[in-house]
Amino acid sequence: MTDASTLMQFLFALRSKGVTDARVLTAMEKVDRAAFIRGLFAERAYEDMPLPIPCGQTISQPSVVGLMTQALRAGPRDTVLEIGTGSGYQAAVLSHVARRVYTVDRHKRLVTEAREVFDQLGLTNITAFTADGSHGLPDQAPFDRILVTAAAEDPPGPLLAQLKVGGVMVLPVGQSDAVQSLIRVTRDERGFEYDELRPVRFVPLIEGLGRDG
Repeated sequence: MTDASTLMQFLFALRSKGVTDARVLTAMEKVDRAAFIRGLFAERAYEDMPLPIPCGQTISQPSVVGLMTQALRAGPRDTVLEIGTGSGYQAAVLSHVARRVYTVDRHKRLVTEAREVFDQLGLTNITAFTADGSHGLPDQAPFDRILVTAAAEDPPGPLLAQLKVGGVMVLPVGQSDAVQSLIRVTRDERGFEYDELRPVRFVPLIEGLGRDG
């Protein structure tokens, strides 16, 4: 883990960006972002910026990870589905606020490397799959919470169907070449309610497996 001064600055930066939920801040304090970044960029792990990872993907900036986790409102008994494992950092944060995390990525290499870090950190409540995230995980559904870390033009129907009544999904929506909106979808007995949270920019949600998948 990084030194105390850097960690204090990291948490202060999160608060200044609107991450105020105590459980989320504690989770992000526990998870060493540097463990999920390899090579030259590891020394920039505690800067609030996205960084490149393999397969043309990125690890989101910490403030966005914090805000999305906060918006998800996951409880200690909840089962969460994450679409877009990437480096595994977001799933690791979720593992400290939820009972179980299922995470899916279309790139086999990313899933393999994320599993290695989960094992190193002793995060036993995360299960990672190589699969087409746009279809979710029907065999494990329904989910209390769903978090999507890639942008679709609209919330994918299969994911909406896998959300429990009373459940929450947080995801970016919009064209891949334009500014997107982070939205929160809440399912109740009558259907779905949508709340727009903030502008964001994510890689697009792509159907099918990656070339290495």
